[in-house]
Amino acid sequence: MSARRRYWLMKSEPDAFSIDDLERVRTEPWNGVRNYQARNFMRDGMQVGDGILFYHSNTDVPGIVGTATVASKAYPDDTQFNPKSDYYDPKSSREEPRWILVDVAFDRKLKRTITLDELKQHADKLGEDFAMIRRGNRLSVLPITAAQWKYLLSLE
Repeated sequence: MSARRRYWLMKSEPDAFSIDDLERVRTEPWNGVRNYQARNFMRDGMQVGDGILFYHSNTDVPGIVGTATVASKAYPDDTQFNPKSDYYDPKSSREEPRWILVDVAFDRKLKRTITLDELKQHADKLGEDFAMIRRGNRLSVLPITAAQWKYLLSLE
């Protein structure tokens, strides 16, 4: 018996990797995460088949732009071992990797962007546990509830 499907919000800067890039390549390793809490969500929480809201950050109009699915179990992020990579970590080794990733598979682009401003306007409906709109939250991987997933997609 499989575990209950979980839901996540994953942020990417569109000039680095956008929903259009994911649509083009279909599946991509979600590499470069260098925050322990975000890593732990991927390592300990994500399961193949979980739903992902794809969020464009650090852009003129930040917001949710599409959906994707967790397509692999967690495994070591190879960029941590490459001295030429921006994500190289000299303290990490293949025997004891620090950084983990999952593969993400494209589902669809939303009909429109659900903007950060809209998310803030719907804070009462999303609840206090919706970390995306909490001040100071910088995580690139966040858990969301099934109810939040359903509500957010209803805004499309």
